[in-house]
Amino acid sequence: MATAPNPGPSPAVATAGIASVGIWRWLAVAAPHLAALAVMLQTETDFSARAGFLLSWGILNLFWIALLRRPALSGALSLTLVVVLILLSRLKHDIAQMTANFVDLMVIDRDTLAFLFTIFPQLRWSVIGAALVLVPLMYALWWLDPFRIRRLPAAAGALACLAALVGYSFTWPDEAWRGYYDDGYLSKFSRSGVNAVSDFINYGFMESDAVAAGHLKAPLLDSCQPAGRRPNIVMIHDESSFDIRQADGVKVPAGYGSHFKSSDGIARKFLAESNGGPSWFTEYNVLAGLSSRSFGRFAYFVTRIASGRVERGLPLALRRCGYDTISLYPAYGAFMSARSFQTTTGIQHFYDAHDLGAQDVEPDSFFYDKALGLMSQETPATPLFMFVYLGANHFPWETKFRPDLMPSWRPPGNAPVVDEYLRRQAISAGDYAAFIAGLKKKFPGQPFLIVRYGDHQPEFSPHLLDPGLDEAGIGKKLESYDPRYFATYYAIDAVNFEPVKSPAVMNTIDGAYLPLVIQEAAGIPLDPSFEEQKAIMLRCDGLFYACKDGAEARRFNRLLIDAGQIHGL
Repeated sequence: MATAPNPGPSPAVATAGIASVGIWRWLAVAAPHLAALAVMLQTETDFSARAGFLLSWGILNLFWIALLRRPALSGALSLTLVVVLILLSRLKHDIAQMTANFVDLMVIDRDTLAFLFTIFPQLRWSVIGAALVLVPLMYALWWLDPFRIRRLPAAAGALACLAALVGYSFTWPDEAWRGYYDDGYLSKFSRSGVNAVSDFINYGFMESDAVAAGHLKAPLLDSCQPAGRRPNIVMIHDESSFDIRQADGVKVPAGYGSHFKSSDGIARKFLAESNGGPSWFTEYNVLAGLSSRSFGRFAYFVTRIASGRVERGLPLALRRCGYDTISLYPAYGAFMSARSFQTTTGIQHFYDAHDLGAQDVEPDSFFYDKALGLMSQETPATPLFMFVYLGANHFPWETKFRPDLMPSWRPPGNAPVVDEYLRRQAISAGDYAAFIAGLKKKFPGQPFLIVRYGDHQPEFSPHLLDPGLDEAGIGKKLESYDPRYFATYYAIDAVNFEPVKSPAVMNTIDGAYLPLVIQEAAGIPLDPSFEEQKAIMLRCDGLFYACKDGAEARRFNRLLIDAGQIHGL
């Protein structure tokens, strides 16, 4: 490192204050590294994570030095990026219970930025304020820094650190379940980048066979001729709901469990592909009729990636049969590209929280009332598909949701979180009963098929199911898709309609088969892609991705790609 001529102060001023100015310049170089060391000790919890942090820090610093040659400015820029990453990672963990990883950067889009600026309106001004502070500071560091480092050694050092990080990440890969821990922000981000780029180069975003025998025929326009009257179809996303009696020792109120039964008295199981948080995994399952697990480490972003690319699903199949398709969504439509994804799968009218006038988290009755109101505006002769996405049973359960609701509720005597969960389930069951009564009153004689499902178990369920396991043990069971952690329920009800009996209406199904089950129960003729998927369902006994270690799903994805229903993946 050599000292460069200072074009700033005059020689006389520089000579007079050389000692003090020199100390401040050395501090400008050292301070970012000392601050980064403090950040590492605070956020990285073990040797492995700290090694990843140091290698990542080396890559950042040496990259900026190779670009700018100034070590003080390079250190400040690196520290700024690390701090921004940590803040965004903590924000993501607060919202979605998972820290940021490299795939966030790979799939960032306008919807993501719009969502952040919508739910955090002050964020825009925070960004502007930070820029007003940082830009002059960076200029001052540029001007004050007396040192210059050659670009070639800096670039070589950055490549050496990158090579070490790649080798380290492949030799000791980070377990996927650690993404749910609120720590290790930089090390997890960097190591996920190595694995994500490798997977993308090898497989793309979605797993599929290179070639598949056979092909899917294009559905004929006049091929949808139901044998009987087409029912209106309502699909209800029951947030975080499952029969908690799957866990031993939980006390439940009298009559608990009837909500999970279909009108024929059978309690059926729905195998979701997430636990404790990402509802959009199941949203992808029940609309596209496909598996989020086909996206591997990109599954967390499945709706964002599938938006504009996966043009297959239940709403599109029903539109072919003359249905009008509507969705009621309890959050902003930009969240995980929900609006764009749902319209890609065939939703014609998408109403998000803003469109519906929702204020924060609303009880189920709010969305049921909106659903009844929108149904009243539809033409009776046109069958309707409506996707009602509920959110009242979303975490946290440490606080009492709407204490004014169900004032007669008495806790059964479990942990406070479990009792609050049961209270919300009781409110949901009452609101659903009122919704069915509303359908019968407002639309006498009209046929309805109503299908409900639990989108995933609540975040505390693993600790109820396996109270003796620590976080690592639970994480491994989640990673291996232990069915006990992913089983919820699905129920089929009807008003003025008799659901059609079908071998596809099984007692246990993977989430990706629900669109098929709905069409079979409604008596809707299947298009060629759902006919093929029905054959897979019957020979795999209700399993989809788990059948033959993913071979059936990979083959089916290739058939859809060849048919033009999936592209760009």
